[in-house]
Amino acid sequence: MNKQERKIKAKALTSEGHMEFTSLLQVPCPEDEGRTMERLTDIELSSVHATKPKSAGLVNDATSIVLQEEDVETPCGNIRVAIQGDRAKPAILTFHDIGLNHTTCFQGFFGFADMQPILRHFCVYHLNAPGQEEGALQLRPEQDALGNPETLNGNSYSYPTMEQLADAVHHVVEHYNLRRIIGFGVGTGANILVRYSLCHPSFVDSLVVINPTCDAPGWIEWGYQKMNMWYLFSGQMTNFTEEYLLWHWFGKKTRWENHDLVNVYKDCIKAINPQNLALFIESYLRRTDLGLIRELDNIRRNTVKNVKCRTMLLVGDDSPHLDEVVNMNGRMDPQETDFVKIADCGGMPLEEQPAKVCEAFRYFLQGMGYSSHFPALIPSRSVSTCSDFSLASTRSPTTEEDAVEC
Repeated sequence: MNKQERKIKAKALTSEGHMEFTSLLQVPCPEDEGRTMERLTDIELSSVHATKPKSAGLVNDATSIVLQEEDVETPCGNIRVAIQGDRAKPAILTFHDIGLNHTTCFQGFFGFADMQPILRHFCVYHLNAPGQEEGALQLRPEQDALGNPETLNGNSYSYPTMEQLADAVHHVVEHYNLRRIIGFGVGTGANILVRYSLCHPSFVDSLVVINPTCDAPGWIEWGYQKMNMWYLFSGQMTNFTEEYLLWHWFGKKTRWENHDLVNVYKDCIKAINPQNLALFIESYLRRTDLGLIRELDNIRRNTVKNVKCRTMLLVGDDSPHLDEVVNMNGRMDPQETDFVKIADCGGMPLEEQPAKVCEAFRYFLQGMGYSSHFPALIPSRSVSTCSDFSLASTRSPTTEEDAVEC
């Protein structure tokens, strides 16, 4: 029996962008012994265009979202505010995490297709910490956050503390004459918005906080961040700092499994002003404990320090901040708190699982009384495990195992 002959011949793209594929294949079988192998017909694939695959980036093409950006002067410096939507509608106010800004932290999620029925009924105010917006000038001690040295009156500029940033949020709220807001914060921004709700509870309708923490920093975080600040203050964005930021945003699992998304944020790191980021990290590192006290007695519940508005704590089940969120949930008022853990998700659920976060957010808003604003909820297949719960419940789980899992 003759030896098996296999020839595969592929021609490169023609000038018209078509691909021609010619195949000559001979496959022997037992019944064919002594027979002449039959030549197969050549196959030509026409009208086949080669396309470069798109890498997984931010959830949505952020360039398609219309935003109006304004600078609001506050006692702690310039706050860049990006406004999305009709200002006459109820306000959602966002605040970003360290190393991010309103574009890299929120614009992809708020441009997600499933969010559009919600956003038609709200106006979103995206806040940027001083010096963290895109194209920000370097903040210098001899200038204020607006770049005006004459306003310092002989005093050197110091970056605002977490309490001062919370106070700056209130100046933005007053600047736009917002009566009540829905706070939407991630990481550092979540901590700032919780502080704001403690100081100005009458202005906060509800909170959605992702990867929040209520404690002062521990020794491990202090050591890593001190090293990051040392590099950043020298004007360097080193591999050490890059690796820390990627871990802080995604955790270990997502970094190894979702390379496209991680590479997008690696490119975002290159655009960060190192000195300005060092100032923001230093402020977050000096944060104080929120002092939340969980009181189950209905009589004394209103007398202790805690968040008085409806709050949703949201975290991925592989988030590096899961323990901190569980700890904060244990200190929150159980009658006002919902704890949601997103399955198959790391530290950035807005990018990793936007559909699940969107559905949880819609349930949360319906529990707040906005149900008449939205069409009927149809749980998607990817979040079908969430279809049997309502975030309007008055019970807050005290442990990770009791949490609602999407």
